[in-house]
Amino acid sequence: MKNITDRHGFIINHINTHGRATINELTALTDVSGVTIRKDLKVLEEKGLLYITRGGASIHNPYSSDRPIQEKATINAEQKNNIARAAVKLIGSNDSIIIGSGTTAYSITQHLHPTTPLTVITPAIKVSLELCDRPNMEVLQLGGVIRKNSSSVAGSYAEYILESLSSALIFIGVDGIDLNFGFSISNLTEANINQKMINTSQIVVIVADSTKFGKRGIGKICNIEDVDYVITDNKVPKEYVSALEEAGIQVIIA
Repeated sequence: MKNITDRHGFIINHINTHGRATINELTALTDVSGVTIRKDLKVLEEKGLLYITRGGASIHNPYSSDRPIQEKATINAEQKNNIARAAVKLIGSNDSIIIGSGTTAYSITQHLHPTTPLTVITPAIKVSLELCDRPNMEVLQLGGVIRKNSSSVAGSYAEYILESLSSALIFIGVDGIDLNFGFSISNLTEANINQKMINTSQIVVIVADSTKFGKRGIGKICNIEDVDYVITDNKVPKEYVSALEEAGIQVIIA
């Protein structure tokens, strides 16, 4: 397929139909070189017709944006609720846990009613307000500068406190799950505190709906192998489940 107009039309149609395509796949289908396909994809991305990804292209933006928490709360609310319901089953008696910022992590508070003492460490103001008056609950609110988009604290004060703490497990939300890049969020300011919280915890649980797979946030918080559990919904791509399980992660479909 040497005609550039026909080739571009074919590439757009193929990716719109299948959602994504690899360079090797497009090379075989159009009978041109990989160099030519890369040039084609660059032109089409500049026109806003697709997004270049690692080794190919997609109709979906692989980079997540830092949306206000009020907006995020309305997205996939049912899936987040199911994920949260599954997450609380991992909490044992007399545990200390960390609940990170984000709407999926916050959903856990709706199902958290411990019958034995539980300490919750969190940077999220909404989590603290929800849990502070609940029976059998002790809340340790991390201090620092409050980010309006997430209603959560970040900075050196919170990181300093974490150095003297230990937690049985952490529930943390992410904006991107990429098998090569790892787990990431869409704000650099909060990336450091997320890394510190992960290092403080014995068991790391990622709570994320299926829309986060195949995306990258600007701030990487950990590698794939640093995580013990991923809890997500039933729309997660099967290839991601297989790859995560091969890496030793237990994937829970809520």
